[in-house]
Amino acid sequence: MIRILAILCCVWALAGCAASFTPRAAPAPSAPAPSVPPSVPESRESRDSRQVIELIAYIQRVAALQAEEQQRELNASAQMLSKDRGAYGRVRLALLLALPGTAFNDDVRAAGLLESVAGAAASESPPGPMQQFAGLLHAQIGERLREQRRTAQLKEQLEALKAVERNIIEREQARPR
Repeated sequence: MIRILAILCCVWALAGCAASFTPRAAPAPSAPAPSVPPSVPESRESRDSRQVIELIAYIQRVAALQAEEQQRELNASAQMLSKDRGAYGRVRLALLLALPGTAFNDDVRAAGLLESVAGAAASESPPGPMQQFAGLLHAQIGERLREQRRTAQLKEQLEALKAVERNIIEREQARPR
């Protein structure tokens, strides 16, 4: 969990650096500049960045709580999402559902919540910090789900091999000498 959060923090920091990078010589625009004031996207981006930082701090705090307090946070987040189905509420609830070692861990539901936010990242040009964060979480949860399926498949194969081995041993023992 700590490794995942460290990776997320690094990705977020790099995304912030990339967003603040301004080239020295801007190419000449081929079309007139959009009529939207430049402060509008920057304020949205700064708001999204602040919310991503808040979510990272929030999930770190919740990870350290006792089980019943974590359950209360889950209930509060679910209630928040039922009132406002925005990206912030979806990512917040998905973070809680993906929290390992909890009784309510549900990676499938977390991935489902993140799918629409992460999918919005593909349609936006460029995607905002919240969409990038959701995309990263969605990819990590998806990978964890694939690993869980692979582990289950390997366990089934191991059980099948054990059954074959038991059958071979039983036949050898039943064979007259």
